[in-house]
Amino acid sequence: MTNTLDRTIELETKGIGHLLWKYALPSVISQVIASIYNIVDRIFIGHGVGALAIAGLAITMPVMNIIHAFGSLIGVGSSARMSIVLGQKDVNWAEKILGNSMIFTIVLGFLFVTGGYLFMDGILTSFGATAETIAYAREYMYIVLPGMFFTTMTFNLTGLIRASGYPSKSMFIMVGGAIVNIALDPLFIFGLHWGIAGAAWATTISMFLTAIVSIAHFVNPKSFIRFRKHGWQPKGYIFRNITLIGMSPFLMNVAAAGVVALLNQQLLRYGGDLAVGAYGVVNTYGNLLVMLIIGICQGMQPIAGYNYGAGHPDRLKHVYLLTMRTCVIIGLAGSVLSLLFPTALVKVFTTDTDLLNIGRVAIQFLMVMFPLIGFTIVNSNFFQSIDKPWIAIVTSLSRQVLFLLPLSFLVPLLFVRLGHNGLTGIWAACTISDIIGAMLAAALLYSQRKVFRKQ
Repeated sequence: MTNTLDRTIELETKGIGHLLWKYALPSVISQVIASIYNIVDRIFIGHGVGALAIAGLAITMPVMNIIHAFGSLIGVGSSARMSIVLGQKDVNWAEKILGNSMIFTIVLGFLFVTGGYLFMDGILTSFGATAETIAYAREYMYIVLPGMFFTTMTFNLTGLIRASGYPSKSMFIMVGGAIVNIALDPLFIFGLHWGIAGAAWATTISMFLTAIVSIAHFVNPKSFIRFRKHGWQPKGYIFRNITLIGMSPFLMNVAAAGVVALLNQQLLRYGGDLAVGAYGVVNTYGNLLVMLIIGICQGMQPIAGYNYGAGHPDRLKHVYLLTMRTCVIIGLAGSVLSLLFPTALVKVFTTDTDLLNIGRVAIQFLMVMFPLIGFTIVNSNFFQSIDKPWIAIVTSLSRQVLFLLPLSFLVPLLFVRLGHNGLTGIWAACTISDIIGAMLAAALLYSQRKVFRKQ
């Protein structure tokens, strides 16, 4: 038990600012590195294989994103629940969460890999593969599909490593995997001339190694939370808890893919291909800010969950407010830059005059309310951390599904009837949905204000 206290007692004794910095920085670095190595992966494929290979790889992205969504379901759900039970000093329960989350991962992984191989061509065709690109997509997926199983496992285990008091180790595992991937890409693609298969093997090997290192942590006798026989006994209530807490990021990832698909249709209708391109450019900046905000929220999660479980509402409120201030400032910085330098930001991606004109307007509408987006994201992650899954789900889905989808159809029609550009109406719908989504998040937070009080 001494080791338990050494690793987790700091979550209820040390300063909140120190803890948030300690836990959030590794998460932010992991997010940034993961983003960079995804970009590098595409650069190597583009230069080493060709444009059709890039198109084939793009076809695989929705499939991989859906698998990542399930990884989020298990990883977020299990790590949030572990933080709460560690706050209650229940190591036995924490080890059951560890073992049951692995069972969950293995079962889902088997289903994904088996289903992927059985229905490969149908899946790829449904996401837009053509006769020219399906060969590249198929070659990549046949190799990388087992690797996605290891990615889901790593996502789960590194979250649990962070929740059990090892945030830096969690970061080093993720960064190490990214470095291996980046190092193997040029070797396999250019050195061995394996083409897109080389990129797939580089990704799969790096995923496998990160999973092995993550497993080794929980096998190590020095880790106070580790694999034990009692933890591998399936418990329905643990599966249910993991699923409920993890459902928010899962649904958010799946819904985001669907919303983008439908929004692209509206953009094509009112602005054509360039409007879709402009939306993609703005999303690049938006996703960077979201990545930073989520990294900070991942640092908040074990602190909030532990202190909620330990019954320290004052510390819970402190970490919430500090996280909120930090994330709103990040959102505000993004908004100010977008309003002051819209053309310069779009020029990073294109010099096309028409695209610049559309993108300049889009980035101002879509980024102006980013402080409110940060507010909504923090609230959703906070409710996940304290085992309020349904509130987290409503908070995370409201902005895009409940508000943006209907508004993206209604507002452009209104703009057209008033004699304005329908495309501007789509951008305005995004701004309006950000405002209403934040208002709903604030109302839900107010309804749960008792969590910040002594019971």
